[in-house]
Amino acid sequence: MFRHAICLLLIVAPLPAQKPRARELGISALIGGTPGTLDAITDVAGVEVGHTTLISGMGRLVVGKGPVRTGVTVIHPRGRRSNDPVFGAWFTLNGNGEMTGTTWLQESGILEGPVAITNTHSVGIVRDAILQWQVSRPGLQPWGLPVVAVTYDGSLNDIYGFLVNTQLVLAELISSIYGP
Repeated sequence: MFRHAICLLLIVAPLPAQKPRARELGISALIGGTPGTLDAITDVAGVEVGHTTLISGMGRLVVGKGPVRTGVTVIHPRGRRSNDPVFGAWFTLNGNGEMTGTTWLQESGILEGPVAITNTHSVGIVRDAILQWQVSRPGLQPWGLPVVAVTYDGSLNDIYGFLVNTQLVLAELISSIYGP
C-alpha cells in the first residue's frame, strides 16, 4: 500500500516549468521580426531541411551494435533545387567542435550548397556525401567545401559504430525535405 501512495504522489506532482522562449522574454522585440507559422527555420521562404534520427538498442554500449542515438540534419538555405549562393558567416561559440568549410566561408562570405550537422565521427562522411551530391548538380562550382558541423552525441550513442553513412546523407539531400 505504501508503494502505491508514492506512485500516486509522483503522478499528481506538477511538471517542471519549461524555460521561456526568447519572445516571452521580450528578446524578439530587440531583434525585430515576427515568428513564422511553425516557428521553425522552414518558415523562411525557400529553406528546406532533411533530417534522420537513428535510434536502436538499449543498455550497455556494444560498439557497432548500440545503443544508437544519432543522425544527420541537412539544411538547404535556398532549397535543394537552387544553385544560388547565400551570404554566410560563422562563429565559434564554445571554442570546441569541428566545422568543415569555415575558411572559405570566412574568406568569401558566400555559402554554396547545404549545411549539415552530425555526430563527431561522421563529419567526414557527411562532408564527402555532400560533395558527391554537389558535383552531380550542374551549375554549382566545380569544386566544393561543404559546411558540416559537429554535435557530440558520444555519451548517448555508439559513436565508434560509424552508423551515419553516405546513403543516409544522400537520402536527406535528395528526398526527405521538409519545407514550404
